[in-house]
Amino acid sequence: MEKLRKAVSEIAYTQNHAKLTHLQLSLIPVLHFASSLYKLAHSLHRSLYHYGLFRKHRLPVPVISVGNLTWGGNGKTPMAEFIALFLADSGISPLILTRGYAGGDEAKMLHMHLLGRPKVGGHFSSEKIGAVILDDGMQHWSLQRDLEIVMVSGLTLWGNCHLIPCGPLREPFNALRRGDVVVLHHADLLSEQDLKDIDLMLQQVNKSLPIFFTKMDPCYFFDVGNFIHRRILWAPLISLLLSLRYHLIFRFFDMRFLSCAMSFFEPNDDIEMIRRRLRELEDTFGHKPVVIVTEKDYDRDPEIFKHLDPYEVLALCSELKIIPHRECTEDGFKKLLKGDLKDELQGTYRN
Repeated sequence: MEKLRKAVSEIAYTQNHAKLTHLQLSLIPVLHFASSLYKLAHSLHRSLYHYGLFRKHRLPVPVISVGNLTWGGNGKTPMAEFIALFLADSGISPLILTRGYAGGDEAKMLHMHLLGRPKVGGHFSSEKIGAVILDDGMQHWSLQRDLEIVMVSGLTLWGNCHLIPCGPLREPFNALRRGDVVVLHHADLLSEQDLKDIDLMLQQVNKSLPIFFTKMDPCYFFDVGNFIHRRILWAPLISLLLSLRYHLIFRFFDMRFLSCAMSFFEPNDDIEMIRRRLRELEDTFGHKPVVIVTEKDYDRDPEIFKHLDPYEVLALCSELKIIPHRECTEDGFKKLLKGDLKDELQGTYRN
């Protein structure tokens, strides 16, 4: 099943069929047929809402939707966290509603990051909620929203531009027109020419569409055995980690600290192979290497890292940052949030 999942994922993000294997090529007709069925079901579903046969619900507070057109990591949850913290710091109590699998890694990350923030809620309480943030809400048509933020991954964009399962699209590309704001995530990993091309492509969909650039910045480590204990990163290490993201690397910092940084760690991987590699590194350098994994990989299966004992395992946490792009700056994004929700927020607190 895992091989099939990977094969389908490679098909979705490969535009040149010459790069596909015979197995993948044999799957394409089946996936095309499944995509046609998905498109038919999607159109029917949208029509039921469009013609009022399915009812859209309005909450008594403003709703900010953070969504995307494709599957995969587009920065939705980090953006939801960014907005929640901004609203909380502005005196507005936000409620975050998450979709997808209950108790998934995104929900766990949100809970851990927002732990101890008194104005941020994960469920309704007696405290007055000033705004709702819908994490992964673009396809949640039953709920009306006041602001639609569409996240786009600069690394993968729209893949082969087909609907799932043949491609990564949840909706046709023209659904971008429903967005009030587009956020290009991982923009720091793209060339200037790529950024210009993507910017032009988005402007062709909607010339007045604000486009913001974002990135993920490493900020601290925590021990996988004690996530409350944080280790703040020092600047040279941050720079190194930024240059090594999304790779499986073994990098020697000095004669006392060796980092094994993994950007993707599957629970089914051969633990013994990794332990053997760690022992080889220890024999080579005379010191125990430190294993560094991403926070998301840790949340997928925290228990698996116990099998790496006695090696120390640290999880790397990152936070979303807005990259200045023409007039689209962090201050501009925050003003847009408050500006679009001003009347609704004022009405909420008057009531």
